[in-house]
Amino acid sequence: MPVYANHNLDNGSKESPIDSSSSSPSSGMSSDSPFPNAMLKYINQMLMEEDLEEKTCMLQDCLALQAAERSFYEVLCHNYPIPAGLNHYYPDDDCNSSKGEFNSFCTQTSLIDSLERTSLFLDLRRGTIERLGEGSISPSVDVDKVRGRKNYQREDVEEGRINKQLALSLDDSEQTEMFDDVLLCKVNDQRTANEMLKLIRQHSSEFGDGTQRSAHDFANALTTRLAGMGAPLFFAHLLSNRTSAADALKAYGVYVLACPFKKMSNFYANKRIMELAEKATTLHIIDFGICYGFQWPCLIQLLSAQAGGPSKLRITAKKWETIQLEELKITKDEVVVVNCMHRLKNLPDDTVSPTSARETVLKLIRSINPELFIHGVANGTYNAPFFFSRFRKALFHFSAQFDIFEATVAQDDPQRMMFEKEIHGRDIMNLVACEGTERVERPETYKQWQVRTLRTGFKQVPLNQELVKKVMDMVQSSYHRDFVVDVDGHWMLQGWKGRIIYALSCWKPVKN
Repeated sequence: MPVYANHNLDNGSKESPIDSSSSSPSSGMSSDSPFPNAMLKYINQMLMEEDLEEKTCMLQDCLALQAAERSFYEVLCHNYPIPAGLNHYYPDDDCNSSKGEFNSFCTQTSLIDSLERTSLFLDLRRGTIERLGEGSISPSVDVDKVRGRKNYQREDVEEGRINKQLALSLDDSEQTEMFDDVLLCKVNDQRTANEMLKLIRQHSSEFGDGTQRSAHDFANALTTRLAGMGAPLFFAHLLSNRTSAADALKAYGVYVLACPFKKMSNFYANKRIMELAEKATTLHIIDFGICYGFQWPCLIQLLSAQAGGPSKLRITAKKWETIQLEELKITKDEVVVVNCMHRLKNLPDDTVSPTSARETVLKLIRSINPELFIHGVANGTYNAPFFFSRFRKALFHFSAQFDIFEATVAQDDPQRMMFEKEIHGRDIMNLVACEGTERVERPETYKQWQVRTLRTGFKQVPLNQELVKKVMDMVQSSYHRDFVVDVDGHWMLQGWKGRIIYALSCWKPVKN
């Protein structure tokens, strides 16, 4: 069975570039865990490559290339064209929206004319969100009840979390209240807005705790937005600040050690693929959004240990902007699995183009007619076209993300700081400072994806309850106690302190 060329999964006697001691003792997997360590071995093997320090991060290459293309189009006085098909990560934008609804940094109206100052009050000391006039929401979370809960109320689905707990450090409530003040400043009141941002910066630091780091990134993004330089500065940063592939891989390795989300998604997906591999002579995996392919060394290791498994493994990964069905070269004797993990959130949604890129991808997958379609969803509600609503929900989401690192990785860990800056910081800048099609972070809830996928002609495959139980046991025994695994219908959910961050489900095409 073919294995990745030039990537031996055995590290030999070389020292591992990723030190598991950088994360908390509870964040690693035990040696007798059913989850293999092939992912970390694969990352470490890649870090041994001599030229990796000179290469830029794969994701940045894609973004920076389109940024350079955009600058050439602007010099030539042409609009950068919107692709007719799909976009791998970064959709294009005509800097001036035809309607001007969400691209107006120069508008003289309030950023949130329709909202009152008292519409949202964040009490971080008690860990609650209070909507004045609607009552308070309990901050307490019973993890056992959360894990056993099967039905989610509609309001919970819309908020994208199991309960209403705000996953923030409770040391300082002033930052979020001041964010609220900044958002209420009129665009033409730059002086007041900038004064409020100065106060926020006094309580924020990129070297502080999770709350301070989150405030630092949101303050930077708000400053960029108020200056009316969102997209230009975002693109300029991509072109000038090129993180090496080696640094990106080291940062990702620390994230994998500290946080179970990607590990558990890959574990569950690979085990479901193994169920199909038993009857396959050729297993063909089509991966949409593969990036570095960290998922597949683990599967290869499982397949190599299985008696009577497939004699041939094909993994196809091509750009989904231009891929055609015939290019996949699917043969009749293959068992085909389509895998897409947490990447469809970067496709343009229905507000960007009358032709839905998301439905186009799902229809392509439907035409492939796979034996199994594994869909991992980055669950989020911070995709509103209205800035204030999007900002609030993004603040909650990324506060949880920073809180995860605060609880699991040392503050001075350089890989943690790299990940927060290059991943969280970049995403926050894009969400807050960019509008229109220049905003590429467009997550939806798993319930929204369920409706969309059913409409395209798929049916859900029931969860393997035994595998879900293994995932729950691994997370409970090997990771921080605030990580949560739960089930809703045929979705496996993962989250932090009650907030749903990732969801995974398996699908099959409906037979005509």
